[in-house]
Amino acid sequence: MTTLTNLSIAKASKLLAKKSISSQELVKAHIDAVDADPYNAFITKTSQLALDQAKRSDERIKNKTAGIIEGIPIAVKDIFCTRGIQTTCGSKILQGFIPQYESTVTSLLYANGGVCMGKTNMDEFAMGSSNMTSYYGNVINPWKGPNGEALVPGGSSGGSAAAVAGKLAMGALGSDTGGSIRQPAAFCGIVGVKPTYGRCSRWGMIAFASSLDQAGCFARSVEDTALLLQAICGYDPKDSTSENVSVPDWSALVSKGIKGMKVGVPKEYIADGISPEVMASWEDGKNWLQAAGAEIIEITLPHTSHALPVYYTIAPAEASANLARFDGVRYGLRSSRSGQSMYDMIAESRAEGFGKEVKRRMLIGKFVLSSFSYDEYYLQAQKVRRLIYNDFLEAFKSVDLILTPTTPTGAFPIANPPTDPIEMYLNDIFTIPASLAGLPTISVPTHLLNGLPIGLQLIGKHFDETSIFKAGFVLENSANFKLI
Repeated sequence: MTTLTNLSIAKASKLLAKKSISSQELVKAHIDAVDADPYNAFITKTSQLALDQAKRSDERIKNKTAGIIEGIPIAVKDIFCTRGIQTTCGSKILQGFIPQYESTVTSLLYANGGVCMGKTNMDEFAMGSSNMTSYYGNVINPWKGPNGEALVPGGSSGGSAAAVAGKLAMGALGSDTGGSIRQPAAFCGIVGVKPTYGRCSRWGMIAFASSLDQAGCFARSVEDTALLLQAICGYDPKDSTSENVSVPDWSALVSKGIKGMKVGVPKEYIADGISPEVMASWEDGKNWLQAAGAEIIEITLPHTSHALPVYYTIAPAEASANLARFDGVRYGLRSSRSGQSMYDMIAESRAEGFGKEVKRRMLIGKFVLSSFSYDEYYLQAQKVRRLIYNDFLEAFKSVDLILTPTTPTGAFPIANPPTDPIEMYLNDIFTIPASLAGLPTISVPTHLLNGLPIGLQLIGKHFDETSIFKAGFVLENSANFKLI
């Protein structure tokens, strides 16, 4: 039999249903892999919980009451609150924080049979594109550079991406604010999906930028990703942004074909700094979709060039407000250098607890929200965000979905990262526009660039994840990409 950690979610589910393997066997194989963890992918490991959940999964399978991902080992990004399990968001300021409640997304994961292998490493408070801002150390990409050098896995969900690519878990939960699922998926050679804003509940997910944050997931195939996303979606009255829309059976629809679909290719995404290999992969993607019966149409998204500055105005502003709650009073770190007053205690705790990148973005956010900058920066950014949103609405009058590269380059070495924050932010140049518009997107690995994976991104209409799964399935089968 294939090594248990090499199985896909779909294949493992079939073997579990036939009782050819047990969930406990499957989970024990993954516990061994997690215990080794050569990628620093996990902050907290939950082996005993996983074994307990696997035992219950075997009982439900026996009783024919199994969920759609019953008994499957899943990693959980450390941004989701998990009852009785440390939740840090990759930050020193939350070290030792044990929530007394469960996020809606992880509750749905467990209700549908998912087994929690642990909490994965991430850029601190989801602020980063490399997974190098975590207080718990950087994550290492399972892929190696041309000369064997260690590479970043992307961020902020780098631990989840590395856990799936490195076969420590069969799937993983992540969050995506400006590309934090899609970019790591591309860097690690796996599939990552960010659903429509409002499709997954944000209740119990520690907030970075509330109007942008959205839960999503990783897996090693489009079908597996569809299964996992199906398990965690649903209306939640506890989240005011949750939309009460039905959840399709995406896993049954992925292979239904795209004949007759119209696929848009935005001319504005031909940007400076894109490698010729990325451009070539994009051309291949167009040809594959066309060969499957789709019509390729050039479209325009005229305000694309403003997406990056708009994002890095709005997201830090929302972050500065959301992170004000971390004050050393109620939970998390309280500095030993707390001074004589409450003000001193709060100031020292925040100075000691937050990392450099978080402080940078919070200061930017405080500046753009200040009375003398609000109209010039924050309000203007919101207006331009609406123009970007309208660009997509106009484009979707003539096309069903949009095809772009996921990233302008492949993963870069840990030892030689960009030193300019702006250069680091450019990693999200292709992913941010869809986030600003709240659209569903998927990244599918298709090519190698200097021996390293790169992906293509599909953007769909609001609540039309079905189309991006179908087109992603075509890309996946056409590319025949070899997993690590």
